[in-house]
Amino acid sequence: MDIDVRGPRFGAAVTTVVLAVVLITGSAWLLAWQTLAFALGAAGGAGRSPYGWLFRKVVRPRLGPPTEFEAPDPPRFAQTVGLGFAAVGLVGYTVGPPWLGLAATGCALAAAFLNAAFGYCLGCELYLLVRRVTVRAE
Repeated sequence: MDIDVRGPRFGAAVTTVVLAVVLITGSAWLLAWQTLAFALGAAGGAGRSPYGWLFRKVVRPRLGPPTEFEAPDPPRFAQTVGLGFAAVGLVGYTVGPPWLGLAATGCALAAAFLNAAFGYCLGCELYLLVRRVTVRAE
């Protein structure tokens, strides 16, 4: 079943704020929270992440009906990519080197910002690219 495109964009907006605060404060705890949010989204889909739940329960009822939908697999893959970057960032912030935490968090922030501000999901595009290559190889 397709999902409302506004949900992942809302999640990306919240993620953008969280990751910006991580870069400003260097908080490994906050990055650990974001890593967990990515993990839940990767495991259960965008709707199972904390931000997806917040969108579904608080934001969506205040909006009109959705006019655009998308397949759930690309955003789920994007959550997995975000999880990878957040996990690497968490290693950098907790064990070192610190630049690794900054770089990985910055990459995740850039991707989240692109989705939140422009609706361009890098992880979704990567999913579609991998799928095209896989289909051609078969």
